[in-house]
Amino acid sequence: MKFKKPNFWDYKKPHFFAYLLLPLSYLVMIYNFLTSKKKNKIDNIKTICIGNIYVGGTGKTPLSIETIKILNNLNYKACFVKKKYSDQIDEQKLLKSKGKLFCEKNRIDATNKAINENFNVAIFDDGLQDKKIKYDISIVCFNEKVEIGNGLLLPSGPLRENIKSLKKYDAVFLNGNNSNKSNFEKKIKEEFSHLKIFKSTYSLTNLQELDNSERYLAFAGIGNFDNFTDMLKKNNFKVVNTILYPDHYNYSDSDIKKIRDMAKFSEAKIITTEKDYLRIRDENKKGIDVAKIKLDIKNNHEFVDFLNKKL
Repeated sequence: MKFKKPNFWDYKKPHFFAYLLLPLSYLVMIYNFLTSKKKNKIDNIKTICIGNIYVGGTGKTPLSIETIKILNNLNYKACFVKKKYSDQIDEQKLLKSKGKLFCEKNRIDATNKAINENFNVAIFDDGLQDKKIKYDISIVCFNEKVEIGNGLLLPSGPLRENIKSLKKYDAVFLNGNNSNKSNFEKKIKEEFSHLKIFKSTYSLTNLQELDNSERYLAFAGIGNFDNFTDMLKKNNFKVVNTILYPDHYNYSDSDIKKIRDMAKFSEAKIITTEKDYLRIRDENKKGIDVAKIKLDIKNNHEFVDFLNKKL
């Protein structure tokens, strides 16, 4: 889905436009209710879904990558499963570079291929709202800074499901570099005591390849642009200009020219995310630095124990 997230989605109190769109949100609520049905568990393979109820930018893919590393170290034969969307080639390429990916139009078809190749754990990057599959482990990711935004369903707010849907899931990940304390974690503990809560921060894996003493123009087309710029600033990068594009944006030659012209005007180098870099044509990549990002799980030992027990 290529869109720029409306600012009012993340206001702590609903905005005029949010109220204006409420009738459509009620339709989403009715649709979710009418299409809810008993899901089927897939035999012969364990399934872990890493998804979200907040649309985009919650750290699903980085967490999926960290999870496959953990499972491989535990001697599981793990793979990724992802539904094939033509506008998510960047995520597909990134996952393929980190492990075996089964990507089909139907997640069950992809999972069956994994079973045929004797994988014993499938990590679903997204798919929490899939009406057909009952997962062995279901994990909901949140961005620690925006949490649930204004708390309303699409299109009034950023939620695919009501916050009460957390009762159906096993764990929550709060991802990001937000240092501000909030009551969100406390709310989850009080209202959903069965949920395991894990936290992580973003870090740069290739900091030594970059020069943070330089001035930078940062651009990206991701769900939560602030994650990217906050992480750069945390590592003392001088970000003098930024350009935000819609999520999963495919960059044209004219887009890259515009970026280069703005960087030249700002006397700055150019930096983007690994996902965005994968969406740029090879002939346009010269002179664009890449920030390679990973999740550092704060309570990693607890997460390892959680996976072991559940699997």
